[in-house]
Amino acid sequence: MNERSPALSLIGVKASASRLKSHHYAQPILASKSLSLEAGISGEQKVESVLNRHAFPMNYRVLHDLTLKTSQTFQMDHIFSTLSYSLVLETKNISGKLRFQENPDQLVRIRENGQIDAFECPAAQVRRNCELLQEWYASKNIYLPVYGVVVLAYPKQIVELAPKKTKVLFPSQISSFIRKLPQKPILSEESLHQLALELRDSNEPYIPRPICLAYDIPKSDIMTGVRCSSCDFLGMEKVLRGWHCLKCEHRDRFAHIQTMMEWFLIMGDTMTNKDCREFLHVDMKTATRILQSIDLIGSGGKRNRTYQINFSKLLKDGFFIANGFNSSRTGLGAQAFQRPAALLFPLIIRPAIISTNRRMKEPALRMMS
Repeated sequence: MNERSPALSLIGVKASASRLKSHHYAQPILASKSLSLEAGISGEQKVESVLNRHAFPMNYRVLHDLTLKTSQTFQMDHIFSTLSYSLVLETKNISGKLRFQENPDQLVRIRENGQIDAFECPAAQVRRNCELLQEWYASKNIYLPVYGVVVLAYPKQIVELAPKKTKVLFPSQISSFIRKLPQKPILSEESLHQLALELRDSNEPYIPRPICLAYDIPKSDIMTGVRCSSCDFLGMEKVLRGWHCLKCEHRDRFAHIQTMMEWFLIMGDTMTNKDCREFLHVDMKTATRILQSIDLIGSGGKRNRTYQINFSKLLKDGFFIANGFNSSRTGLGAQAFQRPAALLFPLIIRPAIISTNRRMKEPALRMMS
C-alpha cells in the first residue's frame, strides 16, 4: 500500500493566501478553492482509511492518488488490485442532493437553499478511467478485468438519481462489494506484486501551475520574506547559522527551505538569484549559497543562471511524507528542518507497496530506493 502524497495544489493555495493582504480580490477565490480541495482530500482519506482498516480474504495491493499516461493522462483516487481484477474507486465529497444525469453525463447538486450546481459526472469519469487502465494494462500485455465504482465519502450526500451503468457506494459498503466480486485468478502472486510496483513507478504526480500564473495574480501583490516555522510570521532575519523570528524569537537553521518551496508553488517555474534575494531578503552571496545548497536544477551561465525544482521527483522519493509535510497547515512542519539543507531534497525513502492482509517480509519492499 502506498502512502498518499500531500496535495501541492492545496499547499500552494494556502501559502499564497497567507502572503496576500486580507482584502485582496483573490482571497475569496483562493478560499473557495481551498475548501474544495480540502473536501476532496478529506473524502479520499476517508476511503483510504476503510481500505486500510479492513482485512480482505484475498491477496491484494492498494495504491492511492495514481496518475498514469497511455493515449491520454488519467488520475485515479484509489486502485484495489487482486489476482483476479482491479477495482478503480472514484471518491466524491459533495454535500446536498445529487442527481447523476445522462445525455449529457453530468452531476447536479441541489443545496438546501435551492442553489443548483453542476459538475463533471464521476460515473462517466470512473468508466473512462477503467477503459484507460485496461489500455495501459494491454500495453504491458496484462489482461485483467477492471471494475469501477463511485464512492460518496459521507452519508450526508443524498442520491436522488443514481447512474444506470455505475455502482455508487458509501465507504461502509466497500468491503462487502469487494467480497462479492468474482475471484477467478489470472495473475500469480509474484505477477500481482510486480504489477503493483510498475503501477507505482509509472505514477506521474500532478504538479500544479504556480498560483500567480493560474489565478492571474500580480507577483508584486505577494508578500515576501522567510516564513517562521513556529508562528508563520513572514520576515525572519538572517543571522549567523540560521534565521531569527522577530515575532516569537524562534531560531531555525533551515527556515529558508520552506520559503523556497513556496516561491516555486506561488511565483513561477524558474528562479534567478535576484528572485531569491528579493523573496528571502538576503544579499547576493547568501542567495548564491542557498541556491547551491539545495538540490535544484540549474541552467545557464554565471550571469544568467536560473534554477528549477523537480516536484515530481520529490513526491516520488517520499520527501514530503518523510519530512512531516502537512497540507492542513500553510506548509512544512518545523520537524522538517532538523536535517542539513543538502540532505533534505535528495531523500530516497519511497512509499512501500504491501499486501494489507499479508505483509511482505522482504525489507526491499518496505523501503524502495
